[in-house]
Amino acid sequence: MKLFRLAAVLAVLAGPAYAQMPNLNLLQDAPSKTPEEKAAEAERDKAYKETLKKIPDSKASNDPWGGMRSDPPKQPAGPKASAVTGTPKKTKSGTAAN
Repeated sequence: MKLFRLAAVLAVLAGPAYAQMPNLNLLQDAPSKTPEEKAAEAERDKAYKETLKKIPDSKASNDPWGGMRSDPPKQPAGPKASAVTGTPKKTKSGTAAN
């Protein structure tokens, strides 16, 4: 009787696990296509590739808020100007009052 219960439990647990197994078909569509079907599929692929070539490239950015942004802040020219002229930047010496 225990063996029968064990077999029933295993059968109940194996059902959902078997349902989750993928259905593998190793001979998917190779022998079932006729030469006419292959020619029609090749023609469809060719037409599809031709229509892809007709689509223009989008060069403009798709930024709906682009006109709402202001120009980026400009960097101060102070440190760069002293480096260009070759004169060292003078700093105050002493203590700073915080």
